[in-house]
Amino acid sequence: MAPWLTVVGIGEEGYAGLGKAARRALLAAEVIVGAPRQLQLLPRCIRAPQQTWPSPFSLDGLLARRGTPVCVLASGDPMLFGVGASLARQVPADELQVLPAPSSVSLAAARMAWPLQEVTVLSLVARPLAALHAQVHHGARLLILSNDGSSPAAIAQLLRERGFGPSRLTVLEHLGGPQERRIDGLAASWDLPDAAALNIVAVDCLAADNAQRLPLTVGLPDSAYQHDGQLTKRDVRAITLARLAPKPGELLWDVGAGCGSIAIEWLRSHPSCRAIAIEADEGRQQLIKHNRDALGVPGLQLLAGKAPEALSGLEGPDAIFIGGGVTIPGVLEHCWSQLKAGGRLVANAVTLQSEVTLLAWRAEHGGELTRIQVAQAKPLGDFDTWRSALPITLLELHKPC
Repeated sequence: MAPWLTVVGIGEEGYAGLGKAARRALLAAEVIVGAPRQLQLLPRCIRAPQQTWPSPFSLDGLLARRGTPVCVLASGDPMLFGVGASLARQVPADELQVLPAPSSVSLAAARMAWPLQEVTVLSLVARPLAALHAQVHHGARLLILSNDGSSPAAIAQLLRERGFGPSRLTVLEHLGGPQERRIDGLAASWDLPDAAALNIVAVDCLAADNAQRLPLTVGLPDSAYQHDGQLTKRDVRAITLARLAPKPGELLWDVGAGCGSIAIEWLRSHPSCRAIAIEADEGRQQLIKHNRDALGVPGLQLLAGKAPEALSGLEGPDAIFIGGGVTIPGVLEHCWSQLKAGGRLVANAVTLQSEVTLLAWRAEHGGELTRIQVAQAKPLGDFDTWRSALPITLLELHKPC
């Protein structure tokens, strides 16, 4: 089938900046769909009926026109955090034509003279600001698509709170258009409450001496978390996550999540990883909400409830961690039944009763048992001695394909 849907990227320069193919598609369209700001850029010679996107946003009306010449207007490159990506998931490739304009990211990189392949790009458009935490590292360069005019000030405040006040901020407004403007400053002294609604923020991250600088590896310092004592400690956490072995796009169930440390570090391993934290205690649920935002993974889904009842109806996971509750009847059985073929189940036991449960489960289903004992040197009078944490028994199973 020939393409019936054309997505036209349009920049601040409007119709004058479009190529011949984009102009022909607009002239031939029977209907043109876009945001009001984009539709206002079209000249009178474009006579096709114009429609704005419905609220709440939906593609249903557009998809119902399959076979009819339709144009969709999008900002810059439609495939970069744009509607083109949404349409590509719904429309077969041979029915879709995308005609991009230079993206705001490309224009911003050009203005900053930053090699695009060395820059981290993220969007705050209808996304939580907390996601920025995971990208703030000394020496990193960020290009951030703002949600609105208040975004630059919010970004500067987040950087100050993290100890990255020396970071250099550049706000680029209306890139590529006659109203283009550049505003430079430091996060520590940023005093612009609002920029133009259409802006992109370039950040050259520089840490102060008091900055919270977190590594990319698993096993974050225990001090990075707020917790009530129910925390899988750093060394055991690193071992546990190595056994869970997160891979891009995979889903984790963190059963009895405590303060959420396992699920959080699973999500930090790759942007496409997903996780559900199941926790019954209300106080710990609040800790999970705080920690997921503070550590840059606001996408962590929190499920308030007690296993196994709370697990019913959830999407089948690629990996499961059971940090507490292995002795509760039905928890191990339900988790094992819902785990995808080839998936990993890791359970940690501290008490004798939970260890006996894991031994019995291994006898029936196989798996690998590991005993983890961590000791740290602590003062004893004028000398030092080893102080051991409670030993952990770890069971790792792989579900047959």
